Amino acid sequence: MVSRALIETLFSGSRSMMAFPVRMVYMTKERQVGDEPLQLLISVPKKFFKLAVDRNRVKRQLREAFRHHKQLLYDTLPEDKCLLLAFVWLSDQHQQSARIDERVQGLLQRLAEKL
Repeated sequence: MVSRALIETLFSGSRSMMAFPVRMVYMTKERQVGDEPLQLLISVPKKFFKLAVDRNRVKRQLREAFRHHKQLLYDTLPEDKCLLLAFVWLSDQHQQSARIDERVQGLLQRLAEKL
């Protein structure tokens, strides 16, 4: 997700779920011609990890966990809808990849049930 207006819309008028250390913010909108069915944003605040190498590690872990379980959303997402999704990191400590994978899977399952 690269559009600043889209990101502001996502964080202003959306819903969220949390499974510590990850908060998921989501919103559905009407799908336009050329839109991807799913747009993803990953945020790891500098407040928690000062070094870019640490922030990048967490982003890689979140992206990989999402990649493993994104099919849960694709199966339930209606054809005429587009899903905007953001993962925000809430901890100042690194976590094991298995734990992050478990948390992301739980969040995506809960979201798939709501769709």
